[in-house]
Amino acid sequence: MKFNSSLRYEDFIGHQTFLYGETNTKKTYYTAKFIQFLIESRHLDPKEISILDFAPPQSIIKQVKIGGKIKEFYKDSIKCNNLFFKGEIIPPRLKAKNIKELYDNACKNFKKTYSILNLFIENPTSVLIINDISIYLHIGNKNLLLEAIEKSNTFFGNSYYGSSIKSDFATLFSLREKRLVEYLMKKVEFCYFTE
Repeated sequence: MKFNSSLRYEDFIGHQTFLYGETNTKKTYYTAKFIQFLIESRHLDPKEISILDFAPPQSIIKQVKIGGKIKEFYKDSIKCNNLFFKGEIIPPRLKAKNIKELYDNACKNFKKTYSILNLFIENPTSVLIINDISIYLHIGNKNLLLEAIEKSNTFFGNSYYGSSIKSDFATLFSLREKRLVEYLMKKVEFCYFTE
């Protein structure tokens, strides 16, 4: 089903919602709008909203606009329970010149995302927000991700799912990503395609 602005954010409370789509299709924007709805319309305590932001900083690499943090779309998201890691996420395919660099980048990202997923599992909140799940899925275990999702009462996440980010040496890497995103689509209650 296609995600559009006429959908009611109210209907996502108490459920698992997953947005997926190409780069630059407003996935992070819609995710930030959901957080804004929870805080400003539902008056939810921001500390009950855990944000795991796996996205790289917004940039244009090889004519592809990628990344973007939730705080860039909703400044008050900084009031939430943001789980941070040191450093920044590296766009693994776009910053690699060969397969070794690709997996080096993905491993560095995995260490960061894995650590904050575990932090959430140890101290869950009622709402879990994850921006750019595919960054974790490049190397991460789907079961740990599902465990984190199950710990929350409301989950809202998004992921890249497309073909605009590619390279000759990343075919198997991209295939794994695609299959795990499709697996997640089957496990989460509400799934919406963005375009």
